[in-house]
Amino acid sequence: RGIPREPGARWTEPGCQSCTCQGGRVLCDMVSCSVPCSHPLPTPAGGCCPTCTGCLHEGVARAEGDVFSPSDGNCTICVCLAGNVSCLSPECPPGSCPSSSPADCCSCNPEKCNFRGHTYAHGARFSLDGDDCTTCVCQGGEVECSFTPCPVLDCPQHQRHLGPGQCCSTCRDPPAPAGCFLDDNGVEFPVGQIWSPGDPCELCICQADGSVSCQRTDCVETCPYPIRIPGQCCPDCSADCNYQGRKVENGQSFIPEGQPCTRCTCQVR
Repeated sequence: RGIPREPGARWTEPGCQSCTCQGGRVLCDMVSCSVPCSHPLPTPAGGCCPTCTGCLHEGVARAEGDVFSPSDGNCTICVCLAGNVSCLSPECPPGSCPSSSPADCCSCNPEKCNFRGHTYAHGARFSLDGDDCTTCVCQGGEVECSFTPCPVLDCPQHQRHLGPGQCCSTCRDPPAPAGCFLDDNGVEFPVGQIWSPGDPCELCICQADGSVSCQRTDCVETCPYPIRIPGQCCPDCSADCNYQGRKVENGQSFIPEGQPCTRCTCQVR
């Protein structure tokens, strides 16, 4: 599309296509969405996947941690946690929790939760034993658990990695470039290779990051009539002389054209 991309670069194209530059080719596939929650928010503008940083319940968007009652919940209390909506309907024991008004379902204190040998206060949040990837909450004597939400990854499946003790996969770093690509035919120089692109005074070096750096040689002429050798950057003052386009060997004497009283000698110093 007229935009240069570096080897290993990743970007997202319109239409939620995840593209990467590999070996001079562009490889694209659809962004895969992993939605680990029951009530995700719709895909935001410019995004590709629903988000679990809030909840969508009965067509209403709720922020993370919001506690609310459904429109027809009859004193049901719901909470939005990591994209999951958990609802509880209070059960009032007869005679112990009188209801003074329709809006006051129970006047007693919420029940505690007894869960796997532990007691938790109402509203307490905790993780399962040895499982930090699950979050639980005590609501009126009931325990609701949900998985920790994971971010949406923009790398292909084969580059994802789940390390020991981690709850969510991460993207592996792309492999370091093995060399420098020079053209569309796939010609590659290894890292550290030095070459001349055609001008003998210019040297190119393949860097470790896959880029090419150029250096130019500055010539210092130490004689007035140097010889220029094809393929050699700097003029040569160690062998012969170049006088008006004519090669004169070291020690050779001659009379310049049109100057019969002048004798010249090539002397290499």
